[in-house]
Amino acid sequence: MMTSKMITRVEGQVLVTERVFNAPRDMVFKMFSNADHLKQWWGPRGWEVTVSEIDFRPGGQWHYCMKCMDKNQEDFFGMESWGKSVYQEIDEPKKIVLIDYFSDAEGNNAEGMPVTTVTLTFEEQDGKTKLINRGVYVSEEALKTVMDMGMEAGITQTWDRLEEYLASAQ
Repeated sequence: MMTSKMITRVEGQVLVTERVFNAPRDMVFKMFSNADHLKQWWGPRGWEVTVSEIDFRPGGQWHYCMKCMDKNQEDFFGMESWGKSVYQEIDEPKKIVLIDYFSDAEGNNAEGMPVTTVTLTFEEQDGKTKLINRGVYVSEEALKTVMDMGMEAGITQTWDRLEEYLASAQ
């Protein structure tokens, strides 16, 4: 049962997504800071996190692999997508600032792929949490590249999965 629809807006080279989750702020924040939690909900439907190594501190990183396990996704079935987030600032339970990269299995940044500076803000709202994800891209073209790759649908499905996981974890 979804508590609220996601709001997405593009402001030049910035992608802003917002959603209210029916869970306390401390709990929602924890879902982003723990490798075991992240494995349960990160990524679009049909994809599983098969590798999740996190060093949750400024200067630390989260290196992960998502793999498509859904045969119905045809060309994507069996595909791996590696990513890396490098934490810049952590203000528990209010804010996480990170730089998000596409990477390879060794954690090397993928050449030619957009790099994003992401600020996650967690706002307390009467026992619920408003999560604001502000992604700043190097250019409008870089943002268009990820939007064309299906970023909006991917975020929506990922946050739907987070909502479901939060409901089961409470």
